[in-house]
Amino acid sequence: MASKSIITGFVLIVLGVVVTAASDSNSVTSLIPAFVGVVFAILGIAGKQKPELNHHFMHGAAMLSLLAILGSLGSLIGRSGSGWAVFSQIATSVICAFFLVLAIQSFKEARAARELEGA
Repeated sequence: MASKSIITGFVLIVLGVVVTAASDSNSVTSLIPAFVGVVFAILGIAGKQKPELNHHFMHGAAMLSLLAILGSLGSLIGRSGSGWAVFSQIATSVICAFFLVLAIQSFKEARAARELEGA
């Protein structure tokens, strides 16, 4: 999961930078996906460097993905953003939802493996 967190972080960083450049935005808010991506990457790198704490870092990454989904979708509701802003929010939600699904699957597999070892 640590590698997937790093990849997710990289994709979000690219998304934030590309949308900011393409939209010619002067607002730092267009870089929010990139900031979230940096945190994903840091959590992934930390998980690789400290394997004994990886599960904690990946639970943090899963929580971050949930917050990013809620934040992106929440800001879409009740406001009509520009095309690039809407694209960025939807893309962030989809990327983070995909990561969250992978994380949940990984957590279930890890739990099943622990139960098999203990049985």
